[in-house]
Amino acid sequence: MIERLTAPVLIVGGGPCGLMLANELGRRGVSAVLIDDKPGTAFNPQANATQARTMEHYRRLGFADEVRRAGLPADYPTDIAYFTRYTAHELARFQLPSAARAAELVKGLSGSWSAAELPHRVSQKFVEAILRRHAEQLAGIQLHYGHRLIGYTVNDDGVAAEVERLSDGARFKICAAFLVGADGPRSLVRQSLGISYGGTTGVQRDFMGGRMLAVYLRSTEFYQRMPHARAWMYVCFNRDRRAFMAAVNGYDEFAFHTQLRPGEDESAITADDAKAAFQRACGAHVPCEVLSHLTWTAGHALVAERMQSGRVFLGGDAAHLFTPTGGLGYNTAIEDAVNLGWKLASVVKGMSPVALLDSYAAERRPVALRNTDYARRFADSLGLFAAVPEIEDATEAGAEARRVAGAYLGQHARAEFNIPGVTFGGRYDGSPIIVSDGTQPPPDAANVYMPSACPGGRAPHAWLEQGVSLYDRFGFEWTLLRFDGSGVDEDQLREMVRPLCADVKVVSLPRALRDLYEADLALIRPDQVVAWRGSASQAGTLPRVMARAAGHGASN
Repeated sequence: MIERLTAPVLIVGGGPCGLMLANELGRRGVSAVLIDDKPGTAFNPQANATQARTMEHYRRLGFADEVRRAGLPADYPTDIAYFTRYTAHELARFQLPSAARAAELVKGLSGSWSAAELPHRVSQKFVEAILRRHAEQLAGIQLHYGHRLIGYTVNDDGVAAEVERLSDGARFKICAAFLVGADGPRSLVRQSLGISYGGTTGVQRDFMGGRMLAVYLRSTEFYQRMPHARAWMYVCFNRDRRAFMAAVNGYDEFAFHTQLRPGEDESAITADDAKAAFQRACGAHVPCEVLSHLTWTAGHALVAERMQSGRVFLGGDAAHLFTPTGGLGYNTAIEDAVNLGWKLASVVKGMSPVALLDSYAAERRPVALRNTDYARRFADSLGLFAAVPEIEDATEAGAEARRVAGAYLGQHARAEFNIPGVTFGGRYDGSPIIVSDGTQPPPDAANVYMPSACPGGRAPHAWLEQGVSLYDRFGFEWTLLRFDGSGVDEDQLREMVRPLCADVKVVSLPRALRDLYEADLALIRPDQVVAWRGSASQAGTLPRVMARAAGHGASN
């Protein structure tokens, strides 16, 4: 019987945040133990949208193509379509490319969508399985599902946690230098620290504000009964049963969510009730099998008051809780893991002081506040727009109501689902490990992204010769970009960074790309964020810049 496990990092929570963190640590040779009280990865579909920035991180880890092959068939359209009921009137449609088409399109895009990857519509259950499979293959990573955290203590030497194996009640200890609570909205780790959520909750809307019913269902006849083109997201808009439904596998599985109406007792809802709710949204008796059903609350825009307490960190839903409009919760969780992963590894391996870890909350909490606010605005736009009584009538008034609703919903779709600014525009301005050059970043806007190498933001992307992504040239850890014609010798730069005991890859790029970065040199962090940029005359400051970016003297 296991009596004691030891690792530098203990991760509580085996969802996207915890699993991504395990991958980030394992790829860097840092051991970690992950525990989760669930028997395995998600059965229910849960989140359904993987944003482009998340896909870029999956590309960095080497499995973006695997994620893009998961879920829907490669040629399945990822449109968002709005209906009075699914078999009745189509009101609006925002067309988006299939996975196969996205892979072709991305290399020809520029401006707001200059990216290594485009978004992908895939249910979280498939992503979690991929993240788990890759984590299990990494030396030093131990995943223990079916285990729950009982409690833990913290001292100057580290964390000692008591864990229970649910199958037989056996208990054992895990000792770690650091603990990461990625254990969801009811986080035991967050509660044990006495940290509360702040923000907005309990918002009531006609839709996406209040209690919701989630139904995971199988219907082999849905597509046959639908008189409309296929879509990824089906939104039902009427006075009786508002809902949204995501295609899960492109054949017969769907994730259906509907707002509970006044008088509907969620504690008494049966599988037959769930089936009836789906059929009302269809507007026809479409046979289906309910695989699972549960209730949840829409209307949250919450962020933990703190995301760190000494050796203990919070990430994912333990740190922030979203209404799922915009699909920002899971994607924000992934970036929490990316940010914390390289920093924990740098500290564990003795390359950075523990003070580096203070930058995690300093960088990620403002982004969580930003992203929950964007999600709230999207929910207001959709949920506060109510259907008029005649929306389904076969009259001139009904036709006009559908025209008006269609125009509004089409505009809303473009605002919620074409969001390069939200996806790429999160920044770490003011971070103690970002070396500002005094320039101002572009304005933050949901639907427009202006690539900028102003330190603190995502490194501008470009496609190089033969269809190679600039990001594929980056090192896995640090990257120092040098542009031809700068007058700085590549070997000289390598000698400058060699004594810093950091893994820095020097990459020389064509002079034409200098305009993208507006500098002769640029230092890129392991998470592909610009830490510093400067002119050739500033090359001599690199040792000091690198030291600060790695957490040495960050407060100076």
